[in-house]
Amino acid sequence: MRLVIVAVGQRVPDWAQTAWDDYAKRFPFELKVELKAVKTEPRGSKTVEALVAAERGRIEAALPKGCRIVALDERGTPLTTLALAAKLQNWQLESDDVALVIGGPDGLDPAFKQAAHERIRLSDLTLPHAMVRVLLIEQLYRAWSINANHPYHRE
Repeated sequence: MRLVIVAVGQRVPDWAQTAWDDYAKRFPFELKVELKAVKTEPRGSKTVEALVAAERGRIEAALPKGCRIVALDERGTPLTTLALAAKLQNWQLESDDVALVIGGPDGLDPAFKQAAHERIRLSDLTLPHAMVRVLLIEQLYRAWSINANHPYHRE
């Protein structure tokens, strides 16, 4: 099974890339984590609808065939770390690849969010996109560690 993080935006600060790389290498062989960064649509005179529609096309092209799509959305279902661990365990039992999708500056296309298998919220706070990548991979690693009885997570 693979966890594929599809994120709109290609450039992140060095600290975010370093943190991503650190967590990505911690995952076990049987749970691969992959980042697919897609280009942000250039801002200008385009409407928000046109921008997110263009980004949607890039996101869909980056998705693995037949994957479970989980959209990160500020109005998605809030999760605790333990609830995320339970979701991860279920995803692993289903054995399908899971794509967790992080939108661009204007979020995700509404139709894409509606079509996703799930919508989750990482926080009630508005976070920078680089921080979302790091927070997401850390929480996925923490969820794995809970399920594997690894000492990383402590109650």
